[in-house]
Amino acid sequence: MAHDNVLLQIKGVSKQYPGVQALKDVSFSINKGEIHAVVGENGAGKTTLMKILSGAEPMTSGGLVLDGREINLIGIKEAIDLGINLISQELNIAPDMTVYENIFTGSEISQYGILNRKAMREAANRLLESLGAAFGAHVYAGELSIAEQQQVEIARALRHNGRILIMDEPTASLSDRETARLLEVIRGLRDRGISVIFISHRLPEVLQIADAVTVLRDGMYIGTARGEEINEEIVVKWMIGRALSDYYPDRASVDAAQKNYFVVQGFGDNEEVFDVSFSAKKGEILAITGLVGAGRTELTNMIFGITRKQTGTLYLNGERVEINEPVDAIEQGIGYVPEDRRAHGLFLELSCAENIVMNVMDTEPISNGWILNLKKLSEVAERAVLDRNIQTPDIDREVMYLSGGNQQKVLLARWLEAKPEVLILDEPTRGIDVGAKSEIYQLISELAAAGVTIILISSDLPEVIGMAQRILVMREGRLVTEISSQEEFTQENILAYASGIKVPDYAFEYVEGR
Repeated sequence: MAHDNVLLQIKGVSKQYPGVQALKDVSFSINKGEIHAVVGENGAGKTTLMKILSGAEPMTSGGLVLDGREINLIGIKEAIDLGINLISQELNIAPDMTVYENIFTGSEISQYGILNRKAMREAANRLLESLGAAFGAHVYAGELSIAEQQQVEIARALRHNGRILIMDEPTASLSDRETARLLEVIRGLRDRGISVIFISHRLPEVLQIADAVTVLRDGMYIGTARGEEINEEIVVKWMIGRALSDYYPDRASVDAAQKNYFVVQGFGDNEEVFDVSFSAKKGEILAITGLVGAGRTELTNMIFGITRKQTGTLYLNGERVEINEPVDAIEQGIGYVPEDRRAHGLFLELSCAENIVMNVMDTEPISNGWILNLKKLSEVAERAVLDRNIQTPDIDREVMYLSGGNQQKVLLARWLEAKPEVLILDEPTRGIDVGAKSEIYQLISELAAAGVTIILISSDLPEVIGMAQRILVMREGRLVTEISSQEEFTQENILAYASGIKVPDYAFEYVEGR
C-alpha cells in the first residue's frame, strides 16, 4: 500500500525488563482504516508492545511516528489525547455507574460547574446507536454482559476521538454469537476510518477479519502479511517456526486385529443422549465430533460418572465396569480433561504443584495415606513441569496466573501422574495459542503410542482430521456414523453428517469385539 496511507510507524522498539528482553528491535506500520492483527505465542511480546503503544509502559529504545510526526508517550492520557485507546482483557468499567457516566468519565459535559447529564445521555446514546448496541445509556454497566461492556469501552474511545483502537484478546470471554457480533462492530469501525489493532490467539478469527497480520516470536518481529498474502500456512509457520504440514504429529497405525479395549454399549439418558455405542482399541485416538448440542459432552459426562445414565454398559479390557461417580472412573484408570478447564478441571487458587499431584496425593511416594512427603511432592511436580514444558516461574505459582495453554498442560500433567489407561479429552486445545496446541498434539500422540486409549471430543475439524485414526459423528444425541477411511476425512464430509444433510451409506453397527 502507498506510504501516505500509513498512520502509525513502530520503529525499532525494544523493551528490557530485569533479566528479560521482552521486545527486540520491532518495526512495522499500521495503515489508516485497517484491522491489523498482531499474533504470536504466549511470551511473544504482544501485550508488552500494546502497553507501549497505549502509553502504559515506556519503551527501552526505539520510536513511534504518528501521522509523520514522532511522538513520545509518557502516559495513558497522552496516548488517549492522540487518539490511541487500549481495551484490555480486564475491562475498565465501573459497574455501579451508568453507561453514560462510564463513557464520559474524565471528560464530563458541564456548564458553570454543573454536570449536564441530559447532554451526556444523548451523546452516549448516539455513540451506542452507531455501534448497534441493544441497550441505552441510562442502564448501570454492571447489568451488562462482557460483550456489551466492551461496546461501552469502544463508545468511550470514540468519545475521545479514537483513531487507533487496540483490542487485547477481545473475544476470549465471549460466546460464538457475541464474537460474531463484535467482529461486525470492528468492521464498522474500520469502515469509519478507525484503525483497529486486534490481538488474538484465535487464528480462525484473525484470518476472517484481518486486513493485515503481523507475527511476533520471542519478542522479535517476524513478518507482516497483507490482503491476499494472508493465509494460515504462512501465519502458523511464522508463529511456530515450522510449516503447517508439520503441525500435527505422524498418525500411528493401530493393529486392526487387536481386540477392543474400551467398549461403550447403549449409553443414554433418554433426554440428550440416546443409545450410543462405540469401541476403541488400546493406543487408538478416537475422535467424537458434531455440531453444538450434539450431545458429545453429555455422553462423556455419563461415561465418567459426572451425570447419571439411564441405559448403557461399559467394558474395559473385556471386563464389565460400573461407574456411578468420577472416583469410580479414576479407580478404573479412566481420566477426563473437561471442556471448561477453569470451572471444572483446575483448582485455580492452588499452586501448580498441588494441581499436578491432586490425583495421586494419597499414594506413595507422595504420602503414606496420612502424611504428605513435601519433598517428594515437589520432586514430582518439578519433573512434570520440565517434561511438559509448563511455563511458570516456579511450582508454587498459583495456576490462575498461568496462560491458557500452560493451565491445560498442568491439567494434562495431573492425569499423566495417575497413569490412566483411557483418557477422555473434551476440547483439549480450546482457547490455546498454536504453539501450545502443537505441544499438546505431540503429547497426545506420545500417550497413544504408549498404549493409552484416547477419546478426543472436539469441534475443531482440522484438529479431528489431523489427530484421529477414526472419527465418530454425533447429531441430536445420537451417533450417526463412523468414518474410518482416511480418504473420507474431510471437513465437508464430517459437516454433512453432523448437520444431517448427508444420509449415511450404512447403519452404524455396534460390534462388541470382546
